[in-house]
Amino acid sequence: MHKTLGVAGWSGSGKTTLIERLLPQLTARGLRVSVIKHCHHEPELDKPGKDSHRFRHAGASEVMVIGPGGWGVMASCAVEPGIEEQLSHLTEVDLVLLEGQKRLALPKLEVYRPSLGKPPRYVEDPHVIAVVSDEKIDTVLPCLDLNDIHAVADYVTDWLCEAQTRSQT
Repeated sequence: MHKTLGVAGWSGSGKTTLIERLLPQLTARGLRVSVIKHCHHEPELDKPGKDSHRFRHAGASEVMVIGPGGWGVMASCAVEPGIEEQLSHLTEVDLVLLEGQKRLALPKLEVYRPSLGKPPRYVEDPHVIAVVSDEKIDTVLPCLDLNDIHAVADYVTDWLCEAQTRSQT
């Protein structure tokens, strides 16, 4: 099973931006990182009129698009796949960051901005291992500064090393 770390938070809290800023920090440390992004609507990754779009809408269960710069698969499904199936489609990497799917029982960072006026999830979610915020938060959990990407990367790297050590014992 891939080492998976969720990045959870309310809409508009900065999850995508955090992951986007975190990826270069982690890859610069030699880590291979993949991301699974959850959305609340049917993903439409190919453009109407393109061959891949036409094939999917004509009834193909899966369409793979390949080229010199990469590849991708669009698959139709009746039920959203569980985390095990999602991870099974990824190649082996050091870490999978999972944006969204906040209800999964996986370790996660919570991006929390009190200014949004939403309640924190870490109070009721025992799987939140640290809070990333633009304000000081009163919690027993590690609280990381959203604006200090190096500190967040240090925390994730340390967590990953500890998780690997625990799995070897």
